[in-house]
Amino acid sequence: MLKIIQFFLCKILLLSAFVSPVFSADAIIIDHNSTDITQIPQSAIEQAKASLHIAYGHTSHGSQLTTGMTGLVGFANIGGLGLSLPTDIFIWNNGGTGGALDLRDSPFSGASDLGNPNRTAWATATRSYLNAHSDVNVIIWSWCGQADGTKEQIDQYLDLMSSLETEYPDVKFVYMTGHTNGTGLTGNLHQRNMQISAFCEANGKILYDFEDIESYDPDGEYFGDRNVTDTCAYNGGNWAIEWQNAHAVGVDWYSCTSQHSQPLNANLKAYAAWWLWARLAGWNPTQVDLCPDDPYKTEPGVCGCGTPDRDTDEDGIMDCIDPEIKESFPWELFYPAFMKNR
Repeated sequence: MLKIIQFFLCKILLLSAFVSPVFSADAIIIDHNSTDITQIPQSAIEQAKASLHIAYGHTSHGSQLTTGMTGLVGFANIGGLGLSLPTDIFIWNNGGTGGALDLRDSPFSGASDLGNPNRTAWATATRSYLNAHSDVNVIIWSWCGQADGTKEQIDQYLDLMSSLETEYPDVKFVYMTGHTNGTGLTGNLHQRNMQISAFCEANGKILYDFEDIESYDPDGEYFGDRNVTDTCAYNGGNWAIEWQNAHAVGVDWYSCTSQHSQPLNANLKAYAAWWLWARLAGWNPTQVDLCPDDPYKTEPGVCGCGTPDRDTDEDGIMDCIDPEIKESFPWELFYPAFMKNR
């Protein structure tokens, strides 16, 4: 019997030497399907603020995300789009003080965006920043116009991103496509953006699809096949201006700075950015929130909504049902602080 067992063990070891398991992580693609801010639960927003430390490098076009995010704070406070959330829930700043999302806006030295001053400086700047700021766990860079390059230049971008992912496995790196430029679906820019998108989908990467977001209006009408530009102009009009004129400011959309474009474009970029932050913090948009009144949980777990699933004394029994603990700890007072720092 021992010889039989040894024989099968040898077979297993031999096979394992030639057969490697393939792990395929689903890509996170943030595009025009990720712009309904009303679908993100409060718990996902709070979790993003509690767990993410983001560094974002960009120039003018990329600022649409941050200026849109700034305007979203006040818009949500007055109940825009029917939102009913705590005051200043979408606030962000450098450092995440005062319950804000920690988003360091253009903190890098030696590079401004993915093509300025050249196509590799951003990677060097990223390494320098991460080596000095070990708490940062999300890196995102945007293009200006340089995504309209050669296939080889985009391959270089993808290779640099992949190298950084290998070097910093605890950091989430967000890929990005470039803004539209009016050359349409047959133009080089769209082909290069599709190159980035296809790579991310095939390799389980995280993508903020800048082009796709500004190719659709909030009703889902597509303008990418009508030579849409970064101003939202297309053959026949300007989809953002048309939509803004047909809807109420302060109710359906909000005014904010939007470099090279219209406020609505920055609105959508901000909604998509928060969708991104929520996804990176673990939110699954296909999951139903079973604890809608609990900003820290989406499902009851063992202890139910409003109480954390925690085993303080590590005896295998959750505190909420552990007779040695549950009667002696006022979770209703410390629950928010515990969830934020867990």
